[in-house]
Amino acid sequence: MTAASPSAGIARADGDEHLPPARFAYDAQTWKEIAHLLVNLPVALFGFWYVVTAVFVSGMLTLTVVGFPLLAAVLLGARRLGKLERARARRLLGVRVEEPSPLPLARSGGLLQRLWMALKDPVGWRTLLYDLIRLPWGILTFVTVVTGLFVLWPVLPFVVRGLANVDRVMVRGLLSPSDELERRIAELESDRGVVVDTAAADLRRIERDLHDGAQARLVNLAMGLGLAKEKLLEDPDSAAVMVEEAHGEVKLALQELRDLARGIHPAVLTDRGLDAALSSVASRCTVPVKVTADLESRPAAAIEGIAYFTVSELLQNISKHSGARSASVDVWRTDERLLIQVWDDGRGGARLDGGSGMRGLAERLGAVDGLFVVDSPPGGPTTVTAELPWRDRTEAPRKR
Repeated sequence: MTAASPSAGIARADGDEHLPPARFAYDAQTWKEIAHLLVNLPVALFGFWYVVTAVFVSGMLTLTVVGFPLLAAVLLGARRLGKLERARARRLLGVRVEEPSPLPLARSGGLLQRLWMALKDPVGWRTLLYDLIRLPWGILTFVTVVTGLFVLWPVLPFVVRGLANVDRVMVRGLLSPSDELERRIAELESDRGVVVDTAAADLRRIERDLHDGAQARLVNLAMGLGLAKEKLLEDPDSAAVMVEEAHGEVKLALQELRDLARGIHPAVLTDRGLDAALSSVASRCTVPVKVTADLESRPAAAIEGIAYFTVSELLQNISKHSGARSASVDVWRTDERLLIQVWDDGRGGARLDGGSGMRGLAERLGAVDGLFVVDSPPGGPTTVTAELPWRDRTEAPRKR
């Protein structure tokens, strides 16, 4: 029999565990599994004691006010035990189980809402069930492994592998998060961060544009008018020239404010809808753009705004980077989704990881359950498809 090489272990691909085959020689993975099965007994004893004692005491006290907070504390403690068990399974069994999302107790409302959230926590209840059924299994695995080390050592690796596989099934079944729910929670937490970051970036951009543009121009205007006021009686001709210059500054400041307002939310989008707004932004593109919008009704204002700014950003990219001679924008509705397709015959090569612009658009759409797909082979053409959830527009009641 040959000893296993030190490199023998667990090779993982795409998140799946590929264990080395069981063999008569005791390799590193077999010893890890033996250690896990031997530790099962003390861990199971502690877990069983915790469940029986804590649940019995809190159950008896539910007749009083103290019982439910104590039961909530028991479930939170069970979460800690589950975390330790997942870490032990990762280290000794090679089981990769995602950690459940933490309970958002700090962001909850009052004390009763936090209490109810802890009491209905499925992760805590499944961990209690896991600890409850582990005692007989821990006794069985401990006795089997200890006996096998003295009596069945030639075939013990095969026995250990079978017992360890049962442990892997139990860990995955009872200690893993609820896949769909946890995935959705993680997505929402990530999307909330993207929305906050995007809003902060937009506020910084507006502040910068106001400070560097209209505000600076208005300061110069105020200074010019102050000088003109001083020269009004002494040198009326110079004062008139200065007033004329101030008038020009006012026009430029108004134009900059209009451009800034259009960047925040264009009036044409509010008044006439997505078709007219996209035609307006397409007319400012340096490449001829054909706009086709097949919408029988208008979507919600938030969805309409995201669609407008997505197309606007894509057309700016076409103007600056594509080298295209023509482009098109198509917007239509399919079932409960709003679809946008922007095409150009430029040089191609656009990628989501190529810069912050495309990546930012993908994150912004992902924050509202949208999709963003870029198909841009080198040499072109480039087709960008965006998909947004459709929500019907609700008009605010007009004041009389």
